[in-house]
Amino acid sequence: MHVTLVPWIAAAHELKTKPTQHSVKELRAIGIQPDILLCRAERSIPEEMKEKIALFCDVDQAAVVTARDVRSVYEVPLVFAGEGVDEIVLRLLNLPAGPSDLTRWREMVEAMQNPTDEVTIGLVGKYVEYEDSYKSLKEALLHGGMAHRLKVNIEWIEAGDLENDPHWAARLENFDGILVPGGFGKRGIEGMLRAIEFARTRFVPYFGICLGMQTMVIEFARNVCGLPHAHSTEFDPATPDRVIYKLRELKGIDELGGTMRLGAWPCVLKEGSFARESYGSEAISERHRHRFEFNREFEQTLTAAGLRITGETPDRTYVEICEIERHPWYLGCQFHPEFKSKPMEPHPLFRSFIGAAHQQRQRRQRMAAQPLFQEPARGD
Repeated sequence: MHVTLVPWIAAAHELKTKPTQHSVKELRAIGIQPDILLCRAERSIPEEMKEKIALFCDVDQAAVVTARDVRSVYEVPLVFAGEGVDEIVLRLLNLPAGPSDLTRWREMVEAMQNPTDEVTIGLVGKYVEYEDSYKSLKEALLHGGMAHRLKVNIEWIEAGDLENDPHWAARLENFDGILVPGGFGKRGIEGMLRAIEFARTRFVPYFGICLGMQTMVIEFARNVCGLPHAHSTEFDPATPDRVIYKLRELKGIDELGGTMRLGAWPCVLKEGSFARESYGSEAISERHRHRFEFNREFEQTLTAAGLRITGETPDRTYVEICEIERHPWYLGCQFHPEFKSKPMEPHPLFRSFIGAAHQQRQRRQRMAAQPLFQEPARGD
């Protein structure tokens, strides 16, 4: 299967097949003969042009497929199914063809393209200049929106920019939800802490992932528990209040097989938590990729002030999820839920986060619709 280009030349008002012919020629020169040609094009390729490509490239005309541009990557399977790619592949591999049913996929794409409303999420990270750094996270947010038939708008905010901007709070005012993703290194941490404090005190739904949970704990320790020097030993090894630290150094690197906690780990969820409500289950398993952990030496101080530990490993060694009560939705997790999200099976936490963000949007709209001043009733 070979992907080629059939460009549209605007000046000539026609598609050109020469790039495809030359591409296949070069491929055959090294001993590879394609069975199927996926021809990238801005528009559908007419049958007479497919016949020409098939003749010069020595492939079946039915195997010359228009891979036209679409609005979303999720439309691609529908386009290929319409071109019969699945049947061609099965025939070439001499495999039996079962019934084809893309009904659920079509419904998912239709819901994505025709949302009933929208939400705007502020993603405060340190690699936002390169959005592909958060590709799986972006898709998981879109999946969460599909579950509610919502369009998810993502605004990328460089965490470091919030540190020196005197009007930083104004940049966060119009978001329906705030998300701080994972990352490594000290750059941008103070900006993340500002965004987290804003979400906590202004009752904006907040979702912290990996580093986003760690900074959530640091912000709570500083501004609620009165520990102004609270930090992670990743950023300040000498801090007296190391609420986040490298637990593996104490347990022994050899014992744990490396410097990072990787792969799937079990987690037990507490009744009555955002997490338990989202998953609908007491026991879960999620994927990890990090070095630093919640320091349970500070557990009593933090929980007495209102932080809830709602997810932990069965042996209570590792804290996996933190929340605060009396908030629309405020949760940080040490794992990476975006790795398990699928378009037709959105991850429970992303689904719940987007749902909470939509409720926040509706609350803001109701408040904006209320008149600032009401004429007193006659006789008052």
